[in-house]
Amino acid sequence: MNPFDLLGGLGRAVLAMLATFGQVALFAFNAISHIFRPPFYPREFIVALMNIGWLSLPVVGLTAIFTGGALALQIYAGGARFNAEAVVPQIVAIGMVRELGPVLVGLMIAARVTSSIAAEIATMKVTEQIDALVTLSTHPMKYLTAPRVLAALITVPVLVGIGDIIGIAGGYVVATQNLGFNAAAYLQNTVNFLEPHDVFSSLVKGAAFGLIAAIMGCYYGMNSGRGAQGVGRATKSSVESAAIMILAANFVLTGVFFSL
Repeated sequence: MNPFDLLGGLGRAVLAMLATFGQVALFAFNAISHIFRPPFYPREFIVALMNIGWLSLPVVGLTAIFTGGALALQIYAGGARFNAEAVVPQIVAIGMVRELGPVLVGLMIAARVTSSIAAEIATMKVTEQIDALVTLSTHPMKYLTAPRVLAALITVPVLVGIGDIIGIAGGYVVATQNLGFNAAAYLQNTVNFLEPHDVFSSLVKGAAFGLIAAIMGCYYGMNSGRGAQGVGRATKSSVESAAIMILAANFVLTGVFFSL
């Protein structure tokens, strides 16, 4: 193979990736700007609020409680090698609030909500419902994207807070029932170890992850191909992109919050 062909292919791939990043950034800017400009669609916002927030509670709760319990077991088993079993409540609390809670909730939202948004909007595009909105002088970004983005910005931090609490509760149950920890001492260590900065960073991460999940679902839905294959490809790409961007954003935000 000619090395110049290889370099040319690599350059085209990089340029295509940068073009996609630019398109997503412009789409995100437009979506956020439409949140603050009338007309508003409160019914669409309430429906999105329920779908993203309330209906995600079961999967978020189950994910958090099992993660908290498993984390307590792992920390106890690892700490036993160094006679440091007593650090279980502190590490469970900081691990759930700083890292595992926001990331796991973000990934669950990407799996559940991003895929749903992308499939719904892509199906509307395939069936020409978006064209009908334009015919009726209704801006698709304002009617379809803005309510979902605003709902995700509001509800995902709440879900992260709930997930943090449930995850800590899962570790508490395992530690007190299976590992012999005193209940009052466990709770006191948890409260004493956590700082407001930890909670604030967790909620900010939740807002960022919610924004990413909603934006990626709407972007790939709006730009899907025609037919059933286009809908499936848009759904798959939206989840993959949202998950990768959530993990990348988590790395950046963790560096910003905890390395200063």
